[in-house]
Amino acid sequence: MNRKRRGAAPRGGVEVPPTPGATRARLLMMLRRSGVIDEKVLAAVERTPRDAFVPAVFRDRAYEDTALPIGSGQTISRPSVVAFMTAMLAPGLRMRVLEIGTGSGYQAAVLTWLCRRVYTIERHRPLLSEAEARFQRLRLTNITTRCGDGVRGWPRAGLFDRILVTAAADDVSSVLVDQLAEGGRMLVPIREHDGVQRLVCLTRTDSGVEVETLRETSFVPLVGAYDEPDPQEVAP
Repeated sequence: MNRKRRGAAPRGGVEVPPTPGATRARLLMMLRRSGVIDEKVLAAVERTPRDAFVPAVFRDRAYEDTALPIGSGQTISRPSVVAFMTAMLAPGLRMRVLEIGTGSGYQAAVLTWLCRRVYTIERHRPLLSEAEARFQRLRLTNITTRCGDGVRGWPRAGLFDRILVTAAADDVSSVLVDQLAEGGRMLVPIREHDGVQRLVCLTRTDSGVEVETLRETSFVPLVGAYDEPDPQEVAP
C-alpha cells in the first residue's frame, strides 16, 4: 500500500521538499562554485550532517549558506566559511588540531574526518554539553573537549600541528602561538582598527612566524584573558 509522506506535495504538483541528503548535495555544488575544490574537505562536509548541529527551529535552513544562532550569543558559521577555513588549515591524517570555540560542534565534526585528533575548547558550558551529546550520537570518537578560556589554549595537551580560532580576536595570542609546533599553521580572525575582520594565517618556522592575510570575514568576538597563564594549567 502506497502512503503519502506527511507534508509532501503529490508527484506532478508542487515540488516535493528535498530530503536532507539532496539539500546537502546542493550545498556541495555551491561550495564548488564558491572556489572550494579540495575533494577531501568537500567529502568531510558531505559526511557531516549540519542539520544535527542547529536548533530544531532552524533545521529547515541547515543547508543554506548562512550563519544561524545556537544560543549563548553564538552562531554556527556559514558552510562556505567552514569549508574555506578547513581548506586553508590543510589538516593531515596524522595531525593534532586545536579548535578555539566549539560552538555547536560543527567545525570540529568536519575536522574529525581529516586529522588524527581534534581538541576543542568552549567557554559556554551549555553549548559544550550540547556539542558533546552530538559527538556521541554521531559516534565521533577522535574529539577531546574542554570547558575553559580558549585564548589560553591547552598547554598540557602539548604542541599542535594546527590551531583554528573560530571567533574574532583583537590580537594574536602569544600563548596560542607558543602551542604551535614547528611547521604548524594557525588561522585566526583579527578585528582591526577600521572595524573590519580579516582572516589571518600564521605559520611557525624555525626562524619565526610568517603571517599572511587571507580575506575579510565575520565572526562573533573572542572573549578571554590574553597572554595570561591559565591557573588550571600552572603546575603546583
